[in-house]
Amino acid sequence: MGKEQSRVVVREYDENTDLEKAEALEKSCAVGSLSVDLMGDPLARIRQSPSFHMLVAEIGYERKEIVGMIRGSIKTVTCGNIAPFHRLQDGGVSPESTKLAFVSGLRVSPFYRRVGIGLKLVQRLEEWFRRNGAVYAYVQTESDNDASVKLFTDKCGYSKFRTPTFLVNPVFNHRVTISRRVTIIRLAPSEAEILYRSRFSSTEFFPSDIGTILNNKLSLGTFLAVPRGEYSTGSWPESWAVLSVWNSKEVYRLQVRGTSRFKRTLAKTTRLVDGALPFLKIPSFPDVFRPFSMHFLYGIGGEGPRAAEMVEALCSHAHNLARKCGCAVVAAEVASCEPLRLGIPHWKVLSPEDLWCLKRLRHDRDGRDWTTSPPGLSIFVDPREI
Repeated sequence: MGKEQSRVVVREYDENTDLEKAEALEKSCAVGSLSVDLMGDPLARIRQSPSFHMLVAEIGYERKEIVGMIRGSIKTVTCGNIAPFHRLQDGGVSPESTKLAFVSGLRVSPFYRRVGIGLKLVQRLEEWFRRNGAVYAYVQTESDNDASVKLFTDKCGYSKFRTPTFLVNPVFNHRVTISRRVTIIRLAPSEAEILYRSRFSSTEFFPSDIGTILNNKLSLGTFLAVPRGEYSTGSWPESWAVLSVWNSKEVYRLQVRGTSRFKRTLAKTTRLVDGALPFLKIPSFPDVFRPFSMHFLYGIGGEGPRAAEMVEALCSHAHNLARKCGCAVVAAEVASCEPLRLGIPHWKVLSPEDLWCLKRLRHDRDGRDWTTSPPGLSIFVDPREI
């Protein structure tokens, strides 16, 4: 083991020479119930970020083999409840922000595991984070992925920080009916940015470059829901909700593996019936047993006694948009205590519990420590990191 590990070289990923080997490694690691196909670009999921980096672990002398890889990105976000906030001249408050790094895409070849390659990749990526001014680093993983959780919490010094839920809803063959009590308005990116900054800039993980996200070609639009007849009065309604749609279809595809033939046949039957008799509006199980794509709903928020109803109408609109685009599912990720999650349709069998782990890379100003802060009701989930 020691000899194999000593021959491992960690270096920066080279798009011109490493693409084929990186794709092969990605496929060799797809041994779980859910595999990911990155559409031929290992950097696709972080390339939209303002600052990104990718490393590979290489072994061998004359015939070199890539046996591990990792991706990372850096952005500025709101850190949530580590008040006091800075006071503004008009008497308001400015939420505290920090430079946050994101760890993703850690892969190690099944033939070279348990020799420290994953740890080496994380440590080298953290060196790049520190050189580029990141104060914190975080990683998203499934709560039941014991190997990943142990690596980051036991060996890399990360703390279990937040436990959001990844809510997944199938896209049916039939259109979903949108409540007649609700009016849905498409916002221009500039209008959406004003709304997000004015209403959600103090939400934990809110990105300072929200305008870049909303103007990204993968962002399919931002939609505002209000009670019918109230928006035209010119005053802001008591109840409202907003969300944006991200086209993950252009970045990666997913596939569920290891399901029995009986369950696949049963799922296919529901799709056939739904397709033949769409007026019955039978909930059909999507074909997730072959490579499929999804739309991701982000920036979910709202206020008022009917906010959950507004969110449900927006999710119905997003479902119909995903159906038109040929997606199998729509998904959203929200905080475990998010009050609006009641309005987000999802199937529990498809919706895993997530775990976000956070690490302080250097001391923040004034000695504040985000890793020990209590969770808020909501988090802002960046679609570039899903």
